[in-house]
Amino acid sequence: MISKQTIDRVFETARVEEVIGEFVQLKKAGSNFKGLSPFTDEKSPSFMVSPVKQIWKDFSTGKGGTAVSFLMEHEHYSYPEAIKYLAKKYNIEIEETEQSDEQKQQLNERESMFVVSKFAAEYFHDLMLNTQQGKAIGLSYFKERGFRDDIIKKFDLGYCKDEWDNFTKAALKKGYDIKYLASTGLTIVKENKQFDRFKGRVLFPIHSMSGRILGFGGRILTNDKKAAKYLNSPESDIYHKSKILYGIFQAKKEIAKEDNCFLVEGYTDVISFHQSGIENVVASSGTALTSDQIRLVRRLTQNITVLFDGDAAGLRASIRGIDLILEQGMNVKVVTFPEGEDPDSFAKSHSDDELKEYLENSAQDFINFKVSLLMEEAQNDPVKKAGLIRDIVMSISKIPDNIQREVYVQECARIMEISERVLFSELAQMLKKGNEEALKSTQKREASFQIVKEDVKKEVKTDALYVLEKEIIRILLLFGNEEVSFMNVIQTEDEHGKIVEEVEKYTSPIFKELYLNLQEDEIEFTNSIFQLVYYELINQISQNEKIEISSLINHENKEIANEVTGILMDEEKYTLSEWERKNIFVTETINVLPKLVTDAILNLRRILIERKINEIMKEAQNENSSNVDLELISNYTGLKKRLFEKLNRVI
Repeated sequence: MISKQTIDRVFETARVEEVIGEFVQLKKAGSNFKGLSPFTDEKSPSFMVSPVKQIWKDFSTGKGGTAVSFLMEHEHYSYPEAIKYLAKKYNIEIEETEQSDEQKQQLNERESMFVVSKFAAEYFHDLMLNTQQGKAIGLSYFKERGFRDDIIKKFDLGYCKDEWDNFTKAALKKGYDIKYLASTGLTIVKENKQFDRFKGRVLFPIHSMSGRILGFGGRILTNDKKAAKYLNSPESDIYHKSKILYGIFQAKKEIAKEDNCFLVEGYTDVISFHQSGIENVVASSGTALTSDQIRLVRRLTQNITVLFDGDAAGLRASIRGIDLILEQGMNVKVVTFPEGEDPDSFAKSHSDDELKEYLENSAQDFINFKVSLLMEEAQNDPVKKAGLIRDIVMSISKIPDNIQREVYVQECARIMEISERVLFSELAQMLKKGNEEALKSTQKREASFQIVKEDVKKEVKTDALYVLEKEIIRILLLFGNEEVSFMNVIQTEDEHGKIVEEVEKYTSPIFKELYLNLQEDEIEFTNSIFQLVYYELINQISQNEKIEISSLINHENKEIANEVTGILMDEEKYTLSEWERKNIFVTETINVLPKLVTDAILNLRRILIERKINEIMKEAQNENSSNVDLELISNYTGLKKRLFEKLNRVI
């Protein structure tokens, strides 16, 4: 168990914008930061981070919270793992008591798989560096590839002995469950036999963006033609090959800093670039590029430079990935290496400065690259050239931005020596066809959910009581501790029996004013979550005579924490729309607090009175009774009228 002192230090030290900034590209938006949601596929930013409040809110999914809750949502950390991650990041010493066997058993399946994977990476790395066989075979391989000790350590490279079950025996001896050794793919279990998947291979651990071990890539060191040269961990609950990029953990900071990501194919390409001082590089690990992998990069930058080997056949096979990048609204450049060279070999045969200069000078726009590549095939064949033009226009049609599409059409017309009119006509046809197909797909989906949608429409209506209850909670959270001046109207009779109103001014904390008025009317919140939040607030007030927002944001009840975060971030929504840039200015709530509080109380009373009148009328109708308490209704109506007068509204 992690001590409370450690947890408190973590929350005091961790900066939510720094933590999230390692996973999402954030841009300044007033006093906040905004970015694309890491939980959905979106083109416009709906993700907001508040450094002042130290919370975040994803308006596209409704999720929100602190730096800890972000790690739990995004990286699927348990609460203790998130605390440990932040403690390590901010160099905070962890005070921890030994976990009991019962606590260890409470780890869920995914967490157990992560624990096993971490042990495996440490075991393979240690075996390679500190055993005779590991040094002679595994370490010597990496040394022959020219990798330095610091680079080997940086990527946690390792080696698995060429024995059937060396690793499996070691893991079982340490108390790890064979169930998780099998589910991660580290151990292959067949009937009563079990053996190491990666035996005799050097290993490349594959990290998540936060540094957790998801799986492994293993390279064979023999010339066995029957065995695959590279072997990856199988798909599992924690490892999805199409959703991860090799090197993203080591590259994320530099990608955001350089605002560009180099995309290569293999593990050693990434490692060689790091050794040459270029760290903003990731690999698709030999798989065809996927939309999920591209979105992983897009969280950090809008710019990708794809590096291709100098192999024509490989170029044509890989070029399809460019269209996927364009679909995500990203900017694409391409660098090709000389025939027979790849990023790894080129980096080794050139100095660091020569490599950087080559990347800078050789990068070309995808249009120029695609034209130069395909024109060789078309040569002077008009039919092939027409096909090439359609191919390029098809790529341009993938770009979501209209202006960018037009610029590329103009560039293509110039290079291909063809009129812009023809290209725009072809582009319009492709876009029309694409829109028609998208519409059909949407209509098909909507038809399957038509009944559900109709039901939802019936239920969607504005609940005035819900809105008011939320407003009262919002006022308490944002301004509860503020002391402001209120006015109380006191009615007295003068010596002639005439009613005289006197205005009494007094100062009071917001929480006290709201609490006393709610108590006076014996009001209970009808919304269950608001009720829970209110009880927590009143409990704080009774104990400390002030509201502590942090304890609610970090509340063990996830519903409370999420609701509070959502309310706190509601007023930040306008920065997403950049209203100030459009000369739309929002009045500072702090300037109208007394009126805000008074109106909230009066409106809540008004709604409750209206409901009470309706209840009396409905009860009389149900009983078919003529004994309606007209006097009671008249009293309630008179009270309602006075409330409207105080609110300056017409009844």
